[in-house]
Amino acid sequence: MKREHSQLDPPPPPPSCVAGPSGKGKTWEEEQTDGGMDELLAVLGYNVRSSDMVEVAQKIEQLEEAMGAFQADGINHLASDTVHYDPSNLCTWLESMLTEFNPTMPAGLGLDPVPAPSVFDDSSFIAPAESSTITSLDFSHQRVLEEPSTSDYDLKAIPGKAMYGANNSQNSSNNYLSLSSASASSLSSSTTTRENKRLKTSEFYPPESTRPIVLADSQENGIRLVHALMACAEAVQQNNLTLAEAFVKQIRFLAVSQAGAMGKVATHFAEALARRIYGLYPQSPIDHSFSELLEMQFYETCPYLKFAHFTANQAILEAFDGKRRVHVIDFSMNQGMQWPALMQALALRPGGPPAFRLTGIGPPAADNTDQLQQVGWKLAQLAESIHVEFEYRGFVANSLADLDASMLEIKPSEVDSVAVNSVFELHKLLAQPGAIDKVLSVVKNIKPDIFTVAEQEANHNGPVFLDRFTESLHYYSTMFDSLEGSVNSPENHKAMTEAYLGNQICNVVACEGADRVERHETLAQWRTRFGSAGFIPAHIGSNAYKQASMLLALFAGGDGYKVEENNGCLTLGWYTRPLIATSAWKLAAKR
Repeated sequence: MKREHSQLDPPPPPPSCVAGPSGKGKTWEEEQTDGGMDELLAVLGYNVRSSDMVEVAQKIEQLEEAMGAFQADGINHLASDTVHYDPSNLCTWLESMLTEFNPTMPAGLGLDPVPAPSVFDDSSFIAPAESSTITSLDFSHQRVLEEPSTSDYDLKAIPGKAMYGANNSQNSSNNYLSLSSASASSLSSSTTTRENKRLKTSEFYPPESTRPIVLADSQENGIRLVHALMACAEAVQQNNLTLAEAFVKQIRFLAVSQAGAMGKVATHFAEALARRIYGLYPQSPIDHSFSELLEMQFYETCPYLKFAHFTANQAILEAFDGKRRVHVIDFSMNQGMQWPALMQALALRPGGPPAFRLTGIGPPAADNTDQLQQVGWKLAQLAESIHVEFEYRGFVANSLADLDASMLEIKPSEVDSVAVNSVFELHKLLAQPGAIDKVLSVVKNIKPDIFTVAEQEANHNGPVFLDRFTESLHYYSTMFDSLEGSVNSPENHKAMTEAYLGNQICNVVACEGADRVERHETLAQWRTRFGSAGFIPAHIGSNAYKQASMLLALFAGGDGYKVEENNGCLTLGWYTRPLIATSAWKLAAKR
């Protein structure tokens, strides 16, 4: 909402071409020299002298504090008296806003000066990780299915007790995630709708006061922020690093004033762009144990990883129907969060559970500890408690491309059915020439009854940087927008989930070559790859679709989340945007 003040001066001509005495337009450089105005803020419609940048940043921080002191109601009766000052003169505009919020504050008086963080400082982009306690959701009191299933031992409560029946689980009614309705149709509208908060003045003025206040146009700022991000990416594409560097500084400036998902995702993209501009590629990968910790928080905070585990488990369970000795080879073992639910479902199978053998594959630990073996001991304890005959082997590999079928000790005479499972792993192979083909060849040699795959539903592997940047900006803006709905999730869990996604953003945008491992591809692209390797779709059954929908009902009634069937595969998205895809495959020769 904007209203023009009757005393405002007419708007200045566009900053990119200001007429001079000679009648010729001035370039950005001439205008910068003549007036000392910051050229990039001028492009975005703000008149700010370069010498005033620090002061403007301080006033924005003060304004955020003042606005945050208000509550969410009490504004309607003042809306008609609102006065909006000309924001083009940003410094004066901020000062007037601060004065309106607190008339007792002398103009220009505020917080102690805080130096602007350097673009090289990682801490200026990502908040430090806080220690947190892993909590698991206990859905034992919930009826997941309202209608009978085709099997009495279908998976009922995949999201429950991920960490082998931890004692710190809470009642599911206290763990619903409240999701607000938002559209993901565009970046600016989807991430700012819920951010246009109303301001309460009762803490500063009596209720009968008619003193005018100022409303910030968050949606307009969001649009400017997106434009600045795209302009920076285009400058990087054209190798104009000087201009790109200037845009990065302005993105960080704009992101400070943008609350919610858009401000957070812009901060992560600004860091990634800065790393690319200055060549600050990660010298070594993130410690795997810390990466697993972030992934566990991602698992607890939102349903995407739960959905991937649940649908893959349901497909495996159906493939094992009637088999007495079964073997799962997991390409993405990590903390083994996927398997307790499958083991519990097998334990409930009519006629008794089968003998269950599990081979878990993972990277070596940085501290040389045998983390895979520790996970195996936990699973063995669970198997003993539910009376499932269990055999486990952990297999350490730097890359899945290092595997050979003979290493996995497949024993056809000792097992009736084999399943291979991969969750968020195959896309990493695309950074190594020929690696994906080698791994698919290994899977073929294993001759599994089913091959379950879960991957991000996005195309972040294109050859053109600008296209890849645009796609990733849309994808992660939608992902961050969905996280904003997780209002009941602890803030430290949400912060670590955002850091988990931020690491992916940094890799997609900042890295190239073998260092860029987050090479996500769409379901259609994977379908082509698997078809060429001799696999055909094994349609995920209707039970998985129905129960996945029930799973999402545990997250604030499923508001915003959407499960769709796509040619026998399932996708989970936020409103109209699919974000995760799960598929199942089998060898064409085994039909």
